Amino acid sequence: MPVRADGLPGTAAREDAGDPAPPPGLVVLGHYDQPSGYAVNRPQGSPSWLVTWTTGGRGRLWQGAARTPAGPGDLVVLAPGAPHGYAVGPGARHWRFWWAHCQARPAWTAWLRPYGTGDGMYTVLSVPAALHGRVAAVFRRMHADARWTGTGAPPGPGPAGSPDGQVAVAHGSAARELALCALEEIVLLVTAAARPAVTRPGLDARVRRAEELIAADPGAPHTVRSLAEDVALSPSRFAHLFSTQLGQSPMRALREARLRHAARLLEHTDLPVERVAAASGFASPFHFNRVFRERYGIPPGAYRTRH
Repeated sequence: MPVRADGLPGTAAREDAGDPAPPPGLVVLGHYDQPSGYAVNRPQGSPSWLVTWTTGGRGRLWQGAARTPAGPGDLVVLAPGAPHGYAVGPGARHWRFWWAHCQARPAWTAWLRPYGTGDGMYTVLSVPAALHGRVAAVFRRMHADARWTGTGAPPGPGPAGSPDGQVAVAHGSAARELALCALEEIVLLVTAAARPAVTRPGLDARVRRAEELIAADPGAPHTVRSLAEDVALSPSRFAHLFSTQLGQSPMRALREARLRHAARLLEHTDLPVERVAAASGFASPFHFNRVFRERYGIPPGAYRTRH
């Protein structure tokens, strides 16, 4: 739970002993608008995950050796167990942000992994502006749902705006699950929309776009022709360019993406293997079993048991 530190980062700052990080298992969240000089330092880290979403001003966060600034529309997630802290950014007059402590669901780590910056810090700094209002609305709804007792209808969010300084704790099991579902929606929205840029030098923009289309929906009925049309190339020119630059054909890259998607579904859902195959773009469960075994060395059912 954010509190003022009696020192600045890098000093012997300590957290207020009366208000430590929440214990594991709770979902605690709030919205703060803090002035210059505000800082929190947790030399022991936190037993729970910390999710922050900046809505105004500028902040900065650190965890272990990792550091990041945070501006409007930036999501920063800190895993438990490492020393961390956060403060109003240098030269900024204030930092306005949502924050939530929780236990992350298993699927979140896979979604956040491409944005890891080391020591359990994940920074998603390129969320499209079109999503900012949606994310803020989910936080407001989550803040209201945390007060739900499980009977009657959950209370609706208050008037437009954010409940500055108001901390909510999802005590009941129903309220806690609602809050975790909302956080999962936020993590999925921002990580899916703000894909890390491909940084390979010399990669043709049309090949990069085709890679993004495959990664965004590997289960879709992509073909060489459909991908070529999406990037304004002839099928033969597209296939040659893709294979030359990436060392594999578009259909081989699609199959690899589908297998990775299937592996994630096996790891994080209870979907039957047949439905995993269909959701990953494989028309035949028998074909799926064969290529999955070729790729991972064991059949899908055994892979789920192992992972």
